[in-house]
Amino acid sequence: MSGRNDLDMKALKKKLLDERELLLEDEAKTQDDRKAVELDQTKVGRLSRMDALQVQAMAVETERRRVVELERIEAALKRMDDGDYGYCIACDADIPVKRLDLDPATPLCVKCAERSQH
Repeated sequence: MSGRNDLDMKALKKKLLDERELLLEDEAKTQDDRKAVELDQTKVGRLSRMDALQVQAMAVETERRRVVELERIEAALKRMDDGDYGYCIACDADIPVKRLDLDPATPLCVKCAERSQH
């Protein structure tokens, strides 16, 4: 399959690369929040531990989502390199330009995305 002529691949690739860079920067900034919480009651009070556990849980979930998004971006960049970008990975239909502008990492057309959510 050859690349689509109706897409501004350079701009879409820049969006993907910029988003990947932001995600990687965020990963480094939140690394300390994801560390194990010290449960020693002699050093930290109960409420402080609870707060630290909550911060850690939120940071771990944020990291999980960040990893998923990074995987989506890497897959989109690979589809660009392979000449398959802009086509639905489920049905091979064109993904609308507006949809790709909103989410350049999207692998599915609207119909297939709706089907996958049910």
